[in-house]
Amino acid sequence: MRTQMTPSAQAAEVTNPWIVIDAEGAVVGRLATFIALRLRGKHRADFTPHVDCGDNVIVVNADKVVFTGAKLKNKTYYWHTGYPGGIKERTAEKILGGRFPQRVLEKAVQRMLPKESPLARKQLGKLRVYAGATHPHEAQQPVSVDFKGRNRKNARGV
Repeated sequence: MRTQMTPSAQAAEVTNPWIVIDAEGAVVGRLATFIALRLRGKHRADFTPHVDCGDNVIVVNADKVVFTGAKLKNKTYYWHTGYPGGIKERTAEKILGGRFPQRVLEKAVQRMLPKESPLARKQLGKLRVYAGATHPHEAQQPVSVDFKGRNRKNARGV
C-alpha cells in the first residue's frame, strides 16, 4: 500500500526572496491584497500556514497610491487614546497629504494579515514601505514585480 504525504515547509529550509513594487498610481486595496499574499507566502507551492514562508516586500512611491470612488475623502481611520472621550479620526486624504503618507498602505496590509500573533508580527516585519522612489535595500538585490501590468484595474490615473 502506498501512502501519500502532503509536503510541509520547514522553517530552516525556507528562503525568503526580496521583491520591490512601484506603487505609483496603484489602487490601495488591490495592492494591499497582493502584498499580503506575498508576505504570507500563499503564492508558493510549499505554503504552510504555521511557517513564515513569505517574501520580503519593498514598496516605493507609497505616497502616490490612489483610491477608487470617493474613498479618498470618505474613508476614515479611527483610533482611541485610552482616555474617556478619546476617540480620534482622520481621513485618508489627510494622511496621504501629511508627514507619513506610507501609513495608509501599511495599515491596509496589516489589516489583511492574521490578527495579533507572533507569526503575523514576523510577517509584517518583512514589509518595508517608502514614500519616495528610493530605498536602502539594493544590497539584497530585490526583483522588481510589475504589479500594475498584471491587470488593468490595478492602476488608475497613470
